[in-house]
Amino acid sequence: MGRTKSSSRWLQEHVNDPYVIKAQQVGYRSRAAFKLLEINQKHHLLRPGLRVVDLGAAPGGWSQVAAKLVGEKGLVVALDILEMPPLPNVHFIQGDMREEDSLICLKDIIGEAGVDVVLSDMAPNISGINTVDQARTMYLAEMALEMAFISLRKGGCFLVKVFQGAGFDELIRTLRQHFGKVLVVKPQASRSRSREIYLLAKEFINNN
Repeated sequence: MGRTKSSSRWLQEHVNDPYVIKAQQVGYRSRAAFKLLEINQKHHLLRPGLRVVDLGAAPGGWSQVAAKLVGEKGLVVALDILEMPPLPNVHFIQGDMREEDSLICLKDIIGEAGVDVVLSDMAPNISGINTVDQARTMYLAEMALEMAFISLRKGGCFLVKVFQGAGFDELIRTLRQHFGKVLVVKPQASRSRSREIYLLAKEFINNN
């Protein structure tokens, strides 16, 4: 079966994407690594010694960046329902974040101390139906936020990918209730035609 016009166009765009080419040259597992690098350069959420959870981590682009930035004295725990080949200085949990076994594994690694940063670059499989894709994206963002509530230390940061649309304003209101500062960021490494943006919530207020 031949490729559709849209899939052929996406493949051509992907092959010629400068961030895809650069990722291959420097050894990053995905072009998404440059989104995190750009956000971090501007907003300084990762530094040596910090403890990080990366949700929906496969294939590992963000975990690679995080492990490099926090160094050997830091901690990176990657979690995904998909398989992910091992990365140096990254603890990988293959499982569903909604299931108790995954939460137990996470707690075993991070202990009672919690973490400083929770990252989520998760996105659903795109159906092309905006209302469906928006609902799925917000569901993933809400799950990631629940993990942040469970995992973050007081003063920690949460970075999550979302699409603007239904549920977006409500999510920002919720973040503002639990974090001292909430920013909307769109890295240059995001494809221009993509509706994705990132919410960066800083200064977690731990109510426990």
